[in-house]
Amino acid sequence: MIQNLLDKVGDWNPQLMRELKGRLKIFYVAIAVIISLVGQVILFLYQLQYLPGDNYSLTGKYCHLSQSYINQRNVINSQINSLRQQLTNAPSTKSPNPELISDLQTKLQNLDTQRQSLSNFLRSNYCPTDQINMQMWLRDYFENIFLSLSVAFIFILLVGGTYLLINNLAQEEKRGTLNFIRLSPQSENSILIGKILGVPILVYTAFLIAIPLHFLAGHLANIATSYILIFYTILVACCIFFYSLALLFGLFSSYLSSFQPWLGAGVMLFFLFITMQLASDVNHYNNAAVWLRLLSPFDMTKYLFKNLFSSYKGQSNLGTLTFFYLPIGKTLFGLAATHLLNYGFWNYWVWQGIKRRFHNPNATLLSKKNSYLFVAGCQIILWGFTLQPHVDKYCDTPYKCQYKSYYELNTQVSNNFPLIILFNVLLLFVLLAIISPHRQAIQDWARYRYERFNSLLQDVIWAEKSPAHIAMLINLLLVTIPMFTWIIIAPALNFNGVSPTNWWIENTGRLRAILSLMFLINLMMIYSTIAQRMLMMKSNKRSLWAVSTIGALMLLPPIVLGLLRIYPEKYPTVWLFSTFPWAGLEDLVLVSVFSALIFEFGVLVLLNFNLHHQIKLAGESASKALMSKD
Repeated sequence: MIQNLLDKVGDWNPQLMRELKGRLKIFYVAIAVIISLVGQVILFLYQLQYLPGDNYSLTGKYCHLSQSYINQRNVINSQINSLRQQLTNAPSTKSPNPELISDLQTKLQNLDTQRQSLSNFLRSNYCPTDQINMQMWLRDYFENIFLSLSVAFIFILLVGGTYLLINNLAQEEKRGTLNFIRLSPQSENSILIGKILGVPILVYTAFLIAIPLHFLAGHLANIATSYILIFYTILVACCIFFYSLALLFGLFSSYLSSFQPWLGAGVMLFFLFITMQLASDVNHYNNAAVWLRLLSPFDMTKYLFKNLFSSYKGQSNLGTLTFFYLPIGKTLFGLAATHLLNYGFWNYWVWQGIKRRFHNPNATLLSKKNSYLFVAGCQIILWGFTLQPHVDKYCDTPYKCQYKSYYELNTQVSNNFPLIILFNVLLLFVLLAIISPHRQAIQDWARYRYERFNSLLQDVIWAEKSPAHIAMLINLLLVTIPMFTWIIIAPALNFNGVSPTNWWIENTGRLRAILSLMFLINLMMIYSTIAQRMLMMKSNKRSLWAVSTIGALMLLPPIVLGLLRIYPEKYPTVWLFSTFPWAGLEDLVLVSVFSALIFEFGVLVLLNFNLHHQIKLAGESASKALMSKD
């Protein structure tokens, strides 16, 4: 029967069969099962240490008599605090009454005596066994087991699975078997799905062995079965996404060798710790970075199981989440669907990169067409989570109350504008790295396509081997058009008495804000052109040269200006030619700003002429080499 099952698995996915045969050894499976069972037993016994016994405190949570004693103690403490306040204020009166002060001191001594007697009584007496609420203790006992297993599942599955998948690809690359797998008749989907299902099979085994205790503990803790199933669904979707990301990382960073799995697992562990802390302490979801938090299962787990973190047991604000003002967090189904759609969006683009990179390690992660769609989708997500009701709603003037909705929109976008710029700048630099072709690809394109001017524009926009600077310009426009739109309409929302959160618009003005984005576009295009030019070098380390050059151009100017104490308040013109030109916009006349912008545009034109010339030479030299061979 087992052999027939394995044969069916092999017929469905040969790669999965290969992974299972290498890992489902009796010894390895026994180790996984023993570790899982021992962990469950330890957790089961550890929670038993809190079992109420004969020495259980009268003020303990599970003692029926606790509330009356706690109330007595609170009343005495309240009276003591009141008397101490009266004694403190008595000498400051114009005519202090010695008899009143003596009376207050006597009462205070009596209350101190009562408190001490009550404390001694509580220390020397224990809750009667028949007054202990064992039913409540059992519910909390199983709830603690359930929540502990939930957190353990998240860490073990994500960190352990990520490490194993990246390590497997690194070992395959080291042994040379990865190229053999690439040449097999299986599709990349079949091969990589087989790895996702097969490589962490021992982790899955330990997880499945713990599922019965987890589910039973949740049921005995009166947690709804639907909530438990939603947790499993979110956890599976999270594993699919991060395992796919681990495969992409493994394919993209093979040069890191044995350091790959440790780096991937370390980043995964760091991400989980940060998002767990955010879920336990902070519950603000009206910002453009919510999509990043939703990639972690902790926020949804905290929403499903309110007592997940003992340090914070308040109501999660995840239920107030909106997207373009649509109340997606109003229902549990909406929240679960939002998480799944978020995973689906990012997983789709991860798999686009995996498919391209698996069969051709030199291919770019995204085609130019896909990069446009990806950037457009990112803008929808960023602005969708930005346009939420502002949490600090108030209107202290009639004018504000009259235009309250406009005020909230303006404040919400202003608060999120730095985040939007930060994410988009990072996105553009990542795109610059993943869609820029290298020397050989540009040579091939220049040799066969460069002289066909009737299709040149179409080529530089869509062709994969063509230079990426035009594609970067299109992506820049996709990023900045929503920003330009908001900047243009923002002054209409800037009525008198607007909140200080709108400092960005008030200090620079609409025109200066637009000029800031123009400088951003110019800088990014200059970086893109320089990076593309560096990638055409004959050196094998051209990628390193490109990254180093762009990094130096970004970081060195502001560092040097700072060390020389050339501050934007005193020398704004100099800062216009740095990485942060908007720092000098506030203290300059517009003529100087336009002059600097025109100068940078001139530099961009010259760089593009040089790039055009180098591409033409590369195409001509390649053609001459072919002719000489003939």
